[in-house]
Amino acid sequence: MRTPVDPDRLVPALERAASAAGADAVEIALLGKAGEYTRFAGGRVHQPQDITETQYTVRALVDGHAARAATGVLGGLDAAVARAAELARALAKSAGGPGTATIAAPAAVPELELWHDDTAAFDAGARAALAAATMARAEAAGGHAAGMFGRAVTQLAVVNSAGVAHHTRATEAIGSLTATVDEGTSHWIDLHRSAAALDAERSVARTVREAVAGRGRGPLPDGHYTVVLGPQAAGELLGFLEAFGFSGELAAAGVGLVANRRGERVASTLVNVADDATSPYGLPIGFDLEGTPKSVVPLLTGGLVGAAVTDLASARALGSASTGHAHVAREEPPSPVAANIVLSPGPHTEEELIAGVERGLYVQRFWYTRLVDRVAGTITGVSRDGCFLIENGRLAAPVAGARFTHSVLDLLATVDGVGRTVRSQPVMNVWNGAVSAPAMRGHGFRFGAAA
Repeated sequence: MRTPVDPDRLVPALERAASAAGADAVEIALLGKAGEYTRFAGGRVHQPQDITETQYTVRALVDGHAARAATGVLGGLDAAVARAAELARALAKSAGGPGTATIAAPAAVPELELWHDDTAAFDAGARAALAAATMARAEAAGGHAAGMFGRAVTQLAVVNSAGVAHHTRATEAIGSLTATVDEGTSHWIDLHRSAAALDAERSVARTVREAVAGRGRGPLPDGHYTVVLGPQAAGELLGFLEAFGFSGELAAAGVGLVANRRGERVASTLVNVADDATSPYGLPIGFDLEGTPKSVVPLLTGGLVGAAVTDLASARALGSASTGHAHVAREEPPSPVAANIVLSPGPHTEEELIAGVERGLYVQRFWYTRLVDRVAGTITGVSRDGCFLIENGRLAAPVAGARFTHSVLDLLATVDGVGRTVRSQPVMNVWNGAVSAPAMRGHGFRFGAAA
């Protein structure tokens, strides 16, 4: 597997650039990824891709005022450092006094298992064979399959003029599939550092079975339902927790759960959610883009509101230490981001969760979800793909997708069962971001225009 930038020349080059004169302090981060993806549809592999991306972000500080610049190539680093320093000097000159920006101090990062040989072996031949077997299985069921299998090397390096010098490489494996049989559809996605953890063959078989079972689906009547949310649906809801006040910026502004309800119970005692980049689930990594070691941040512990994720700036505003959640996304200002949300698994299989429901609904996933009310934790969206009524503890008639508007917090307060099998999904526009969750069961979830 290809590494985006040769580590032997990368770190010395970053250290040299970070020591350049013209600023009081300099921080440089490399975000690199070399990915290989096998996309398939229509009975063939139609779009194989090998993509290498590198972005160097530079932050220069003068009298406590920070400015940023970026480049896509190592050869452009000196110019980016000079530009950031020039901007920082201009900011300091125009300011009425010193600023408060800082860089990270050297600290040990957690040791994590980030490289998996089985992912290195998940090469183009293995992926093409898996794609062929997947399409053949769907065709044998009378349908078709479309999706992607991929592997990548993620590379993160952070160096600053205070002596921080961190570098890591990590493997990444991903699989996604939409199976369609007549009007029945089912969707699967998972990602992990280890390709074997995807359990791709079994996941494909289940997805095709669910598409077959989804034929003849009818409309879902408006109402409030006991729901069993599959891992994808559960993870989609949990991805909104940061917006409810678990961001350091929101907490510092006095907005949301951490600022106003810390220590209060807002969810079932079965709900334990943390932002945990040391977890084996999702995409663990040891430090953030400012070079701060990742901390495990409890968001909900036994349903009690915990802490916020922070970067250096938001931690300073809160009078605390950074939790290691600095992030810079495309076309967005820098901010702390909960990039590794994990719902702790429980003891139950999905079948056991379903067996505990007399009448209700199984939801495979949600899409087009949007925030409606940050304080109440209300979102809106649509259910999609493998969704079924539950009758007498068993999956019954398939149903089409339906609009919902409901409070995530209200649902979490009713959770009385959590599954044991965790799956992960990427977070849109978050570098190395994932939400990992098992299935869960809750009550009173509102679909349609029910009062």
